Amino acid sequence: MKFILSLFSIFVVTLFIGLQLVSGQDEDVISIELGQRVFNDNCVACHLGGNNSVIGDKTLKLEALQENSKDSISAIVTQVTNGNGAMPPFGDKLQDNEIESVANYVLNQAKTNSW
Repeated sequence: MKFILSLFSIFVVTLFIGLQLVSGQDEDVISIELGQRVFNDNCVACHLGGNNSVIGDKTLKLEALQENSKDSISAIVTQVTNGNGAMPPFGDKLQDNEIESVANYVLNQAKTNSW
């Protein structure tokens, strides 16, 4: 009986630890879902549907990103972090993983023609 109780206790403890690991959010995770949330919270006012309400020809469509040399994760990360022209910088407002995630989201939307 003690053996079964010990096994049950080990099972419960292992299950509890496993649930804690699964439910915890890793702040370093870069994901499309996080990128979409960041975009909706910070970018959609000017870039609804991948457009640009301030400078009409600088959209987030793939062709425009290519023409403006913004068709890589690193180029978009730099743009979001530092801003440029009419776009304000977000480096002080967003965490690195949020910036990388939104860059990944924007490029994915452009490459899959999902705007």
